Amino acid sequence: MTRREIRDNAFKLIFEQSIRGDDIEELYETAEEVDEITVDDDVKKIVEGTISHSEEIDGIISGYSKSRSISRISKVNLAILRIAIYEALHDDRTPVNVAISEAVRLAEVYTYAEDISFINGVLGSFSRDLGRKEAENA
Repeated sequence: MTRREIRDNAFKLIFEQSIRGDDIEELYETAEEVDEITVDDDVKKIVEGTISHSEEIDGIISGYSKSRSISRISKVNLAILRIAIYEALHDDRTPVNVAISEAVRLAEVYTYAEDISFINGVLGSFSRDLGRKEAENA
């Protein structure tokens, strides 16, 4: 599986979990039964990492979402934002700019045009601040 396919499968699981509220292990089993979502160790790493850091990630999203409170962000957009921020902060294999461009790509497939701008704006602001913090600590 390509990194893009891994991310896409992780997105579907995170989105599904946000709607159903099921235990993630149950969702893995269901995904394997219906054979629509591939679940391997790489997918699980993104899913479980995103979920385990959700409080931190949601705080970041809240801080950068000027036009919408987190409760008013669609679950699709929230899943995309969560994965991008998780990858940017906690996945050494994914550079920040790649996490953002991949989030925008997911948004192009799964959301409306205005949502793409929203996601890009939130992640762009996050990235600029992250870059400044890294420069200050260097």
